[in-house]
Amino acid sequence: MKTLHVALAVLMTVSVPTLVRADRDDRIRVDLVGFQEVPSVSTPASGRLKVNIARDDQSFDYELTFGGLIGTVQQSHIHFAQAGVNGSIVVWLCQTATTPAPAAVAALTPFCPQPSGTVSGTITAANVITAGTASQQIVARELDEVLAAMRAGYAYANVHATPLNPGGEIRGQFPKSERHDDKR
Repeated sequence: MKTLHVALAVLMTVSVPTLVRADRDDRIRVDLVGFQEVPSVSTPASGRLKVNIARDDQSFDYELTFGGLIGTVQQSHIHFAQAGVNGSIVVWLCQTATTPAPAAVAALTPFCPQPSGTVSGTITAANVITAGTASQQIVARELDEVLAAMRAGYAYANVHATPLNPGGEIRGQFPKSERHDDKR
């Protein structure tokens, strides 16, 4: 009986760090800077995106904070692409009256603060739009594909500002998570 208790205690000790690590992987922090944009931008601006993925993978909460932008904020998104490459928008984080989100997600997308600030929300499958590049093969409502890309480090967030940086002034690549799928 004593052997059973010792074995059970050892098993619990080994299992607990794994559970803690899995929880930690679902809290992601992405730092946004001009040098990560493609092409790189020399700007005093910076930002941070905090993401907390729900345990059931059906949503994630986010908080985007940015400041120091040279221009007027127009929009912010999550894109599907590896580091150093521009990719399609798959999730809108914020919009403006001059650069509204697509009709399918406009009512779900908050407005960007000006000229700096914090915006937050919850993303579900309803927020995911079809990638503009068909060969990227993410279609509307495929939150599972977006989460897989985020966890594998194949997604980035950025903030666009005009007139100098309509393609993006600051950007941050999602870090590779321990929960990513190597089979993609």
